[in-house]
Amino acid sequence: MPEWDTADFRPVQRESPAARIIVGVLIAAAIGAGGWWWYSTQRQQQPAPVAATPAVTAAPVEDEPAQPPAQVATGPLFPIEPQPAEAAPPADPDAQMTQLLNALLGQQAVSSFLQVDGFTRRVVATVDNLTREQATTRMWPVQPTPQHFSVAGEGGSQHIAADNAKRYAPFVAFAETLDTRKAVALYVKLYPRFQQAYEELGYPKGYFNDRLVAVLDHLLQAPEPAAPPQVKLTEVKGEYPSAQPWTRYEFADPQLESLSAGQKMMVRMGAANEKRLKAKLAEFRKGVAAGVVPKG
Repeated sequence: MPEWDTADFRPVQRESPAARIIVGVLIAAAIGAGGWWWYSTQRQQQPAPVAATPAVTAAPVEDEPAQPPAQVATGPLFPIEPQPAEAAPPADPDAQMTQLLNALLGQQAVSSFLQVDGFTRRVVATVDNLTREQATTRMWPVQPTPQHFSVAGEGGSQHIAADNAKRYAPFVAFAETLDTRKAVALYVKLYPRFQQAYEELGYPKGYFNDRLVAVLDHLLQAPEPAAPPQVKLTEVKGEYPSAQPWTRYEFADPQLESLSAGQKMMVRMGAANEKRLKAKLAEFRKGVAAGVVPKG
């Protein structure tokens, strides 16, 4: 993952395709006018030609029409409604974010489920990593689920235990109680902070809201296995051999194991939890794609 830096936020100015076309038309008109003036002047200075038998000439070949320039996207696919600039940067951004989240979610829920220190950067980094192979827990904006991953069965027929879904149930219930309209409104109001964090992450010409919508679409496409997936214990090999090597569970199905970190999380939480969380994600996706503060 790219290292964070301290680059200042600067709006990126982009040239409009229409502006390039207009400039091209003006240049072409100027060249054409100059050629016409030179041709007219030369005809006035030359004596009248002597009448002669007209020569047979080939029909003039018309120039092929110029191909229109390829249209290049120069703005966000899902723009965010401009918001009034903050009067002054908060002295303690984490404290202000905690206050805003407490007002939205409740203090108990925030302390139980979220990591508010560097919350904006945590959200941006995690969202960007969910479509990749790994999403480091060090940058998660949410607390890890309690208890340990559990399996059932023996030998080569182990699968994710049904009780494993209980670890995720409190978080899914918490997500379902979230007021989507208020959450979208808070996100839109604070969007300049998310955009700045996204640029500092290594995307100075990107748009975080576009990335967020794409990642939400990606999570919504996660498979929904009809039965608990089979798993296998695999040794994690490091650079040097160890007397007590680390082990971890992987999906026995190569297609499931090839999923991104985000889609694996969706599958591991169990089919019922996955469907419930997808319903909330789809609702939130609709709001952020609109990019405006909900009314009412």
